[in-house]
Amino acid sequence: MNTRVYLLSEARGLSRDLLGGKGYGLAEMAQAGLPVPPALIITTEACRRFLREGAVPGLWEEVQAKLAALEGLTGKRFGHGEGVTPPLLVSVRSGAPVSMPGMMDTILNLGLNLEGVQALARATGNPRFAWDAFRRLLAMYGEVVLGEKAEVFEEKLSALKERRGVVSDAELSPEDLEELSFQYLHHLEARGTPFPMDPWDQLQGAIMAVFRSWQNPRARTYRRIYGIPEDLGTAVVVQAMVFGNLGEDSGTGVGFTRNPATGEKGLYGEYLRNAQGEDVVAGIRTPEPLERLKEYAPELYRELEGVALLLERHFRDMQDFEFTVERGKLYLLQTRAGKRTAQAAVKIAVEMAKEGVITKEEAVARVEANALPGLLRPAVDRDRAPEPILKGLPASPGAAVGHAVFSNEAAERFNAQGLPTILVRPETTPEDITGMYLSRGILTARGGLTSHAAVVARGLGVPAVVGAEALRVYPEEGRAQVGGLEFNEGEVLTIDGSTGEVYLGAVALVESAGEALLQELLAWAEPHRRLGVRANADTPEDAQRARAFGAEGIGLCRTEHMFFHEERIPWVRRLILARTPEEEAEALERLFAFQKTDFKEILKAMDGLPVTVRLLDPPLHEFLPPLPDLEEKARAGDEEAQALLERAKALHEQNPMLGFRGVRLLLLRPAIFRMQLRALLEAAKELKEEGFDPRPEVMVPLVADPKEVERAKALAEELFQEYGPIPFGTMIETPRAALLAAEIAPLVDFFSFGTNDLTQMAFGLSRDDAGKFLPRYVEEGLFPFDPTERLDEKGVGRLLRLAVEEGRRANPRLKLGLCGEHGGEARSVQFVADLLDYTSASPFRVLTARLAAAQAGLKGPKALAR
Repeated sequence: MNTRVYLLSEARGLSRDLLGGKGYGLAEMAQAGLPVPPALIITTEACRRFLREGAVPGLWEEVQAKLAALEGLTGKRFGHGEGVTPPLLVSVRSGAPVSMPGMMDTILNLGLNLEGVQALARATGNPRFAWDAFRRLLAMYGEVVLGEKAEVFEEKLSALKERRGVVSDAELSPEDLEELSFQYLHHLEARGTPFPMDPWDQLQGAIMAVFRSWQNPRARTYRRIYGIPEDLGTAVVVQAMVFGNLGEDSGTGVGFTRNPATGEKGLYGEYLRNAQGEDVVAGIRTPEPLERLKEYAPELYRELEGVALLLERHFRDMQDFEFTVERGKLYLLQTRAGKRTAQAAVKIAVEMAKEGVITKEEAVARVEANALPGLLRPAVDRDRAPEPILKGLPASPGAAVGHAVFSNEAAERFNAQGLPTILVRPETTPEDITGMYLSRGILTARGGLTSHAAVVARGLGVPAVVGAEALRVYPEEGRAQVGGLEFNEGEVLTIDGSTGEVYLGAVALVESAGEALLQELLAWAEPHRRLGVRANADTPEDAQRARAFGAEGIGLCRTEHMFFHEERIPWVRRLILARTPEEEAEALERLFAFQKTDFKEILKAMDGLPVTVRLLDPPLHEFLPPLPDLEEKARAGDEEAQALLERAKALHEQNPMLGFRGVRLLLLRPAIFRMQLRALLEAAKELKEEGFDPRPEVMVPLVADPKEVERAKALAEELFQEYGPIPFGTMIETPRAALLAAEIAPLVDFFSFGTNDLTQMAFGLSRDDAGKFLPRYVEEGLFPFDPTERLDEKGVGRLLRLAVEEGRRANPRLKLGLCGEHGGEARSVQFVADLLDYTSASPFRVLTARLAAAQAGLKGPKALAR
């Protein structure tokens, strides 16, 4: 029989995949000589078998044997005290191979019952502590294993504190806590889920709850968001309890070896005296900074500094560790690679490489490429900001503006309308993961810098302000108060996660510049990058920004975006309404002037670098006002609206994204084609005469047949004879174009894969409508991830590979790029790194593409496995 349960001393050398993150960290700390309470670990293999078969034969015998060994190591009996020896109590934690805040909450003090409370009180001489430990176990076990809502226990505790006229749990007497414990017991009995008094039954129930928690909705949501495989399973850690709530010489805390928000080196974290561990991470009480330990416990602070140095040397990364102090003695309960902001990730990686802890290559591989846009998050414009209404703790940097929402449901409702949100909660729990993921920022009334809200916000890369104690939040009523000021659901807030300040209304933001350390990291990355990186940019401003971020050209300039300016849209509508060649010519002449000016400025911003201009792609009806607006104005006697309404009805299509657009429109309205290409060529000609080096390329969208390409190229050749040729290419965004790549390739100089439409057509779904079902599809495991966000390697990727191989075979000089939104997503970039010549991304994701391409060159980046 394979061993599925290990003591820490037996687990040395076993993998994180088998032991889970918590178990692996404990085994490594114990090996390094740190003070770790004894523990046993049930492996992920046991969980996987339970999920497959519903049972794990022989598991309980193994657990009993290791539990007996745990009793020998501690000198205590599980659940039974004798004389001055307290009972052995344990904590039960889940521990997946990768950190997953959506997993089961910890259960503390397991093994305690009514007899054990008396034994614990006798052994410690502290009946208040004993009843406090029991009421905590009842609440945790009741919620996690028996399925009761946490609010039920919190309400009973709050009611008791109100009756006694106290604010803090610590002010309740032993008799109060005994009364509260019996309230909990009677409640669980009444709802038909009695608390098991047998310690062994408690342990079995908790272990089974850990296994089942792998499939709970919040864990599945978290795996979907972060692309974590469904078949990893979770380990279970059963660890001897140490107590931080034995008095003022005891406590619990969370430490980081470097600041997770800024990356600054040095001990950072929080500590709560006379408390158990969950009090800190759950945000139930606001803790004090570890720095305060220098004042009243300097020896403990120095010991923690030594622990931080040892952990970094051992694990070769910034660590997040949990600890408990029991009557002055320090115990380490957990360590893991600390979640960090993008800013901190870069600083930590670069500085650790300079310190010689890791190599430059490891530094490049360690930073999560998809998080880099977080470095460029905006900040509040101090010169234009009003007085804040509130200040809390700055938990995750950057500023965000959004509508206040107080629940997951409200966040989903606003998001469906395209409205940005700020999630406002008393404190967050793993149940709030959906709202946190959808929101631009997070604001909580309680909790510290290591609370759930702070840690998850940093992982998501969204600004957060926590521990704003003047804030009163009433989620059920959809409102909050700050003193005499009240704001309701839907009102706009601005939060600054760098300062902790909160403003009512939309405050002006300023863009943040990239940091020197990021440029240093990218300089280390460049030698490993083969894939070129261009930008998707439609304005001179976007072009300049992209070039500053290191873009090597523009891979997609969408010309239709230039038509939507206020002074231009009337001329587009005149073009649509034109009844005679003269009317069409007049409209085209005005649009030509606009386009030439734009092209000239963009080519100048990218002087010496290629600029790929895509000719008009969307259907013409997109340039018209909505039908209801036109109908209303027409009824009011507006003649232009009446004309537009008639034309809009004539242009109406049942499925316009598969209708009269792209190359189809350009070939049947060739005057538009000629106007756009002439504007581009004329702009380049003028720039050359002015001493610049413009490098325009022209691209035709939505082709499905080689004949379309032939006809489009013939139109282009007419102008090339006058101005001289420029590279001519086509987007490959229909499956048929990918399948006929060998016939299309000899006709063009380049392919650019438009993976937005290629994905839609390959899957038969609409990006605009798929949000209604795709999240559920991913949650149910029908799709491993959302293919509109990350390139589908299996299907769309196969079309792409086929087109690349057959296209290159037919035209060895063919240049190949990608310009869909996937071009700035790290995993997608790594997939195409060895296939294509370049990828093209939005300006703020150019940094992501550059780093991801370098990580592909290094083979096996750690960042994406984190």
